[in-house]
Amino acid sequence: MAEKNKHIGLRCTEEMLTKLKYIADYNGRSINGEILYLINCEIKKFEAEVEKIDV
Repeated sequence: MAEKNKHIGLRCTEEMLTKLKYIADYNGRSINGEILYLINCEIKKFEAEVEKIDV
């Protein structure tokens, strides 16, 4: 069975959004793709440095 994606809302300043869009474009990703990439990087970093998260 495929995993269902969940929707979250995110508030940020216009400056942050503009800079994030720039970074995402540079990396060839959408803003959503860039945010998911960054979240995954932080999860991997946490699990490597602190502990594995079992879900």
